[in-house]
Amino acid sequence: MDEDWKWSLLEISDFFWIVIIFTVALLPFFYAYKDKTSVALGMVLSLLLVHFIQYFLSFSQNNIFSFEPIEIFGLIPIFMDESLHFHRFITAAWLHADWVHALSNILVIALVGVPLEQRLGAKKWLIVYSLGFIGGNLAWIFTHPDSLNPAIGASGAAFGLLGAYMACWPEDRIEFPLLFLIRAWPVWLIAFLRVGIEILQIYSLQSGTSGETNVAHMAHLGGFFLSYISAKIIVKNHHISAYGDSSMVDQREMSKQINDDLSMQIDNNPWTKNGLKLEDNISRILQKLREEGDERETRRAWLEELAEQTICPICNGEIVAVDRNDIYILKCVKSDKHLNWP
Repeated sequence: MDEDWKWSLLEISDFFWIVIIFTVALLPFFYAYKDKTSVALGMVLSLLLVHFIQYFLSFSQNNIFSFEPIEIFGLIPIFMDESLHFHRFITAAWLHADWVHALSNILVIALVGVPLEQRLGAKKWLIVYSLGFIGGNLAWIFTHPDSLNPAIGASGAAFGLLGAYMACWPEDRIEFPLLFLIRAWPVWLIAFLRVGIEILQIYSLQSGTSGETNVAHMAHLGGFFLSYISAKIIVKNHHISAYGDSSMVDQREMSKQINDDLSMQIDNNPWTKNGLKLEDNISRILQKLREEGDERETRRAWLEELAEQTICPICNGEIVAVDRNDIYILKCVKSDKHLNWP
């Protein structure tokens, strides 16, 4: 089959829509980086915006526009030995068949991805997410090498997040709809049931006890297991307590230790040590840090507010909140020797 079967047919209007899709897909990540907000929520917004474009184009087909993103960006296994189609390996993870497909993946990415990002940090979260859709795509290509049907969706990535979470923090409890209830379930139970259902559905298809399906169950398993296998290598040994380890750390004890350390530093804050009187609003922020500083995002928020409300105790200069190795601290803009706290 001619590898130029689609690109050679593109018109100027098609390239216009390609630019629009790439713009709305990347814009949330630009703002997440600029504002230092959650990459997981940026991914959710990116997937939503791309699907809005898909919906608009499908709704307007045969009327104004005839561009079909799936034909250009969907993963088609039989084409994947041609370098001209390699982009499909990545772009397919941003496309969905319908709103049910899109929202089901977005739900998992939001509920599993946000707490996992708080564990991993943004950079490692993106690596895990990428491994998810890479593992899903590889599994689908290897099991359906001659298929002409486009495979699309972020399901492999969503299962990849769950696989990485299961590998490193299986006892964490996260809010998730399971067994007809929305409540805080342990990650290992969510993973056990979701993967078990996928395996059962694959067995039903192979044994001929169920009808045909357009759901790529093998891609789900591929994403889960590649991320599961790779997670500890990515995370290394940073606060990992894996399922079955005798050294598993009680999360409440870890939070208590963080709180105790932070409380000690707040009691010996650099403003008091340098003889400066704390205004009421500064004392209030420090108290909030003491109460809520064990949570990464709230710690960051209160440190940013503290940076706006006070000055360097050494030079009276400006201070800023910065992220160093996923830990937020305050520093003096003139010199780290003046302030590097807590």
